[in-house]
Amino acid sequence: MENTDSFLYLFPVYLRQLWGQAVREYRRLEEIRLRIGKPVIVKLHEGEYFLDGRGNLTGNLNEAYHIDDGEMKDIWAQICHDSPYAYEDEIKQGFLTVSGGHRIGVAGQVVVEEDGRVRTLKHISALNIRIAHERPGCADKLLHHLYEEGRLCNTLLISPPGCGKTTFLRDIIRQVSDGNRFAKGMTVGVVDERSEIAGSYMGVAQNDVGIRTDVLDACPKIYGMMMLIRSMAPQVVAIDELGSLEDVEAMRRVASCGCKLLATIHGSGVEDVAGKAFMKELLSEKLFSRYVVLRKNNGCPQIGEIYKEGMEECCES
Repeated sequence: MENTDSFLYLFPVYLRQLWGQAVREYRRLEEIRLRIGKPVIVKLHEGEYFLDGRGNLTGNLNEAYHIDDGEMKDIWAQICHDSPYAYEDEIKQGFLTVSGGHRIGVAGQVVVEEDGRVRTLKHISALNIRIAHERPGCADKLLHHLYEEGRLCNTLLISPPGCGKTTFLRDIIRQVSDGNRFAKGMTVGVVDERSEIAGSYMGVAQNDVGIRTDVLDACPKIYGMMMLIRSMAPQVVAIDELGSLEDVEAMRRVASCGCKLLATIHGSGVEDVAGKAFMKELLSEKLFSRYVVLRKNNGCPQIGEIYKEGMEECCES
């Protein structure tokens, strides 16, 4: 049973009664969208619902509860502990991570510096609360595909948004770090640019990423990978959402140092990934020797196809 206290604490006391059914459905709860003057939208594994004024989830828009300006200000103050300035470094990236590993996306009026860089956001008008769930063991059926003769393979997880790639990556990291029936534990370095893998709060991982894992939280991937190499001597480096030529070049440098790689990328399948311009050289170099496609079945993430080096030969699942 997951602890729902960290979720309820996001809201001021007078609003917590609104979340009765959301708490009861917590294991299936994915995100909550709050917009001033608009209906509250709650996303479960199987789809979207509206929140009504009695704390129930409904498919009827006419019954939906609307958040007003005062309630949004109170929720934002609760999330920031009445001190948004203390979170400016995170807020200027458009999100912050709170206790429990929940990730709060933020929209509102952007305040910029003279040079055009974002300083912070104010007059918050919308929040996207992404609920952090750990799924220990979700990678159990996948793990034996990721080793050859006791050696971890460089692995890329592929999936569309919301199909579990970060969740699976987290569990792979945990099992590689702690050790498993295929190999002893390895030192893992995680560059958690968006604070979603470890869900760190004030530098401390809220999610279980293993006993031999070191995390650089809220650090750009292109800098963090080599920072870890220099400072923590990892055997494995893990990142989420490979997305640019700069990311690719950083991964090449990591591989040249002898580290194994674990990464994810957005994509509907291997053909989609192969069509991305920044991936063409990486695929031709065969830097990764395992490609795992994740999909959703009845609202739940599941393992799809598993390909070997070069995306040429499919493993038996």
